[in-house]
Amino acid sequence: MQLRVYIIGVILMTIGSVKLNAQELLTKEEAINIAMTNNYDIKVSHNDIAVADNNKGILNSGYLPRVSSSAGANYNKNDSETTFASGDSNEVNGAESRSYNASVRLDYTLFDGFNRKYTLKRLQETKNLTELQARQILENTVVQLYTSYYEIARLTENQKNQQEILEVSKERMKRTEYNFEYGQNTKLDVLNAEVIVNNDSVTYLEVNRQLANAKRDLNVLMGRNVTTDFKVDTAVDYKIDIEREKLVEAGKLNNVGLLQAQKNIELSKYDIKINRAGWMPTVGVNGGYSWNSSNNEPVNQFSPATSTQQGINGGVSLSWNIFDGGTTRNRVQNAKIAVDSREINKEQLEQQLDRDINNAWETYQNRLYTLKVQERNRDTNKRNFELTNERYKLGQINSINYRQAQVDLLNAELSLSSAKYEAKNAEIQLLQLSGKLLDTK
Repeated sequence: MQLRVYIIGVILMTIGSVKLNAQELLTKEEAINIAMTNNYDIKVSHNDIAVADNNKGILNSGYLPRVSSSAGANYNKNDSETTFASGDSNEVNGAESRSYNASVRLDYTLFDGFNRKYTLKRLQETKNLTELQARQILENTVVQLYTSYYEIARLTENQKNQQEILEVSKERMKRTEYNFEYGQNTKLDVLNAEVIVNNDSVTYLEVNRQLANAKRDLNVLMGRNVTTDFKVDTAVDYKIDIEREKLVEAGKLNNVGLLQAQKNIELSKYDIKINRAGWMPTVGVNGGYSWNSSNNEPVNQFSPATSTQQGINGGVSLSWNIFDGGTTRNRVQNAKIAVDSREINKEQLEQQLDRDINNAWETYQNRLYTLKVQERNRDTNKRNFELTNERYKLGQINSINYRQAQVDLLNAELSLSSAKYEAKNAEIQLLQLSGKLLDTK
């Protein structure tokens, strides 16, 4: 009896605290908007796009000239002794000399076998591929968010059902105790009723724990404080007007996996063109300006004291690797094989997508049918419990039959709730495969 009182007391305090704490109603749209701003994977994908955008710019293209400069200064202090043909000699100790130089040079490649052209285009396509990869991360995040949101909704309904069952069990226990006091029940009936209340209390507390954990999971997914409390909308609507054939066609055009496969084919084709540049010559021009100055302490009458030189220079260069041992040919052939492999991979993805959409479609239709069946089953069990409850009050059935009707109603409610959200999750998977998930409001 003490255990029973303790558990019921905990439950009542839990229920009271839930009622006292105001909870925000978090809609699916609000959850998605928060995740778009705060989700960590989405933030990283934005940085990846920024890097790819930098890489595709003209500063990374090789089309701009290269300008370099250099400058220097030297100091020397030497002793020298010079003997002339006449026999005279000249000796200088500690002769100092200083020299300075500075130059600016410009190099520019006029032609490199179109290597720069196709490299730049490849970088632009790489940026597009990165955007598709970011979209895939976004889609996966939205799917996870929907799944987590609907799990919270399911547990919320489960919590409500378990609470109602608990209230019924507590009322039944009171009735059993009254009947025992008036000699209409045995002590065994009272003990059985108490055990049922305790079991329902434990189940209710477990559902509360699961619900709290599910909320923390969603908060992490949204990138906000994990202790933020909220409630969700348990209403669900279905897009029952979607057609299988249209989804298959949409998937071929919009599925992010297929789009990435096509983009990889395009990138591999650019690799062929880039490698072919190894067969072409490279033509470049260069120009510069240089200045040199020296200041020397003369060691004899013929050595100059100062010297200054300055001027401009320019030139044209051509290089052509006529034969590189077959390395370029090997790279080109490998790039062609890579294109063929990419195309085979895309064909495989198309076939798998066709299968997955058809499977998801049938799963979705089965889930919708199961939902209707579970709704009818819940209504039947509800009427059965109401009738059983009236007969139990009149003493026409025993506690075992009453408990069975109660359990049957609870199971029907739980099965209906599961069917409700399983159908929605099946719909979300179908929309993701068809590439229409982000178009859904």
